[in-house]
Amino acid sequence: MIRIRPYQPEDWPALWAILEPVFRAGETYAVPRDISEQDAHRMWIELPRAVRVAVDDAGRVTGTYTLKANQPGPGDHVCNCGYLVADHARGQGIAGEMCEHSLALARELGFVAMQYNLVVASNEVAIRLWQKHGFTIIGTLPRAFRHPALGLTDAHVMYRLL
Repeated sequence: MIRIRPYQPEDWPALWAILEPVFRAGETYAVPRDISEQDAHRMWIELPRAVRVAVDDAGRVTGTYTLKANQPGPGDHVCNCGYLVADHARGQGIAGEMCEHSLALARELGFVAMQYNLVVASNEVAIRLWQKHGFTIIGTLPRAFRHPALGLTDAHVMYRLL
């Protein structure tokens, strides 16, 4: 059983432990391998519109996702969503729960289009989940992202039907 809650400053050490290996891989999120912890904190915490963490019954951070507007101004209705699961929480269905929460939050915040990074695979369950929240896939980015533990992952672009 996990709960999703807004990021709190005391979560940062646990989040950095999850994020650092991904940033060091150099491809995901298109960040340099030598990114500093301070830069990572800015990118993950200060710039996004919404950051949520998944916490287990023991209070440990088991995952995180962020909704970030792709650009300010008129394009603010388009957001990028990236999520990660901690090594100790893999295989517990946490990614699916975070996906569910992020889609609901995206609609609540008024986003009409979403780009997902680190979606492990496109499958019927994921498609049904997106449709449940009013989103439908309109395309897939031409390149895959590389995750150090998961290997190649698809990045989907989704659009909410109005």
